[in-house]
Amino acid sequence: MSSYGSFSDDFYSNMTLQTEMDLPSGREAVLHFFEQLQRRFPRLAHFYQRERGEFILEEEKDRGSYRWVAAELRRISSSYVNPGSLDEAMEQHREVLELAPYMLSVSRLDCEAISLMYGFDFAYRGNHNQLLCDALGLPVAFESVSQRAGSQLMCYEPVIQISLDDTFRTHARINFEPRNGSLQPKASEIAGPEFSDELLSVYVTIRRFDSLSPDETFVGELNRLETLMHELMDNHIVENILKPLQSCIAIR
Repeated sequence: MSSYGSFSDDFYSNMTLQTEMDLPSGREAVLHFFEQLQRRFPRLAHFYQRERGEFILEEEKDRGSYRWVAAELRRISSSYVNPGSLDEAMEQHREVLELAPYMLSVSRLDCEAISLMYGFDFAYRGNHNQLLCDALGLPVAFESVSQRAGSQLMCYEPVIQISLDDTFRTHARINFEPRNGSLQPKASEIAGPEFSDELLSVYVTIRRFDSLSPDETFVGELNRLETLMHELMDNHIVENILKPLQSCIAIR
């Protein structure tokens, strides 16, 4: 598993290319795109279409580590869940971006946004909101409210988004998704409340907006986003978010 994957129960690397115009949805174009990907990654063998028109090609999920690629009306997505290494995930993302201009007629001008996202899932049967509070802390202005006698924290979903350049075209976003904030009563009131067995997710996203210039390429931009991602992860996210969450879960 990749080095970042050691901090959570599941780790995934996602690349998304959003377009201004609709992507081709004809049988020939869609199948040719996915067939080329399958030749590169033979385990991609399960192809289907969802009701809303999204086409998906994915590997079997029973191994715990798997790839998937999706094409929607104005979005192409590539994901590797629990990759053996970050290089393997990036290899897949680059292949998708190299094929898209030729197979799906995506041009530099057509780019609305391209993003690289790292996702971390933590298995924790308890109050996710309180866990986030204990691991990350609360803003000083909210501390007295949360410490009110008899109170329980029911919603805490911090999010921060910053610009990484003076053009405001490249952003970083860190957000959290707790999934069991609502208490579920047990059959016995004496036993007290319990929480559902859900995953707490942490998402770290680097996104570049706007069309590409004549001297830029999709793969080149993805490489730039990866460099920014590693700087953010190594200097901020691992020590200040992932490790504190991991430690708080371990002592409960």
